Amino acid sequence: MNCKKAKLIDLVSYLKKQGFRIGKTNTKEVWFYSPFRENERTPSLKTNISKNIFFCHSSGIGGTIIDFVMKYNNCSIKEALDILSKDTFSIHQQTKQIISEQKPTYSINKVTELTNQKLLDYLSIRKINLQFAKQFCFQVHYSFSNSKENYGIGFMNDVGGFEIRNKFFKGCLGKKEITTINNNSNVVSVFESWSDLLSYFTLKNKIPKENFIILNSTSLVKKTIGLLDNYNAIKLFFDNDESGNKATNFLIKNTNSKTIDNRVYYKKYNDLNSYLACRN
Repeated sequence: MNCKKAKLIDLVSYLKKQGFRIGKTNTKEVWFYSPFRENERTPSLKTNISKNIFFCHSSGIGGTIIDFVMKYNNCSIKEALDILSKDTFSIHQQTKQIISEQKPTYSINKVTELTNQKLLDYLSIRKINLQFAKQFCFQVHYSFSNSKENYGIGFMNDVGGFEIRNKFFKGCLGKKEITTINNNSNVVSVFESWSDLLSYFTLKNKIPKENFIILNSTSLVKKTIGLLDNYNAIKLFFDNDESGNKATNFLIKNTNSKTIDNRVYYKKYNDLNSYLACRN
């Protein structure tokens, strides 16, 4: 279990399975009597069905299912993931809802673990460690209108959309958004794409004890500003092109003095993955 897989768990189904009492429900929300407050008379914990998140009005906390489990069990992210891995839960259908509302020309048919040999070969050609890829990516089967089913490597963003990549296609299914990975660190590394994130892990031969933000597009760089406060160090790993320059300069200008442009380590290459792929 990792953060991306945990966020696929349907929050409402999880809360019901834990026995928390339902107060009221409609097509958009389900309210529960808060487990963070004793003898509550009016339900104050609201879940957003579409976004698969909660907010407890009585305690002023909210977030994803991971945040709920951490608060309820007074535990770390790792411990929360361990708790969620010990049972089976319903999968949230947000991705299909987003696609049906915004992109009716295609649909996601199935999301599984990354096992297809052609996709693994594609990653191997790019020198990406397959164990890291399997931990953070999915195998997404999708189809466009009047076409056969396709499949690709899927990297999930914070609202359930998938960045899809295979030998012939690069795009996003669902809403475009950044991806955040929280490891309770005071250091954050910021990447332009998931392939650069996995290249970073591959070069380090481990997952460093850091937090990570993946833009999935430099056009979303402004969304990181509120997330970068209070870090002791902010490490940037963007592309060596015009959009990478603009994103780097924007964050250096709008964050603290400990923001570091790490492109010096791969300045002769377009991006971190190109640097990795060209190493002997």
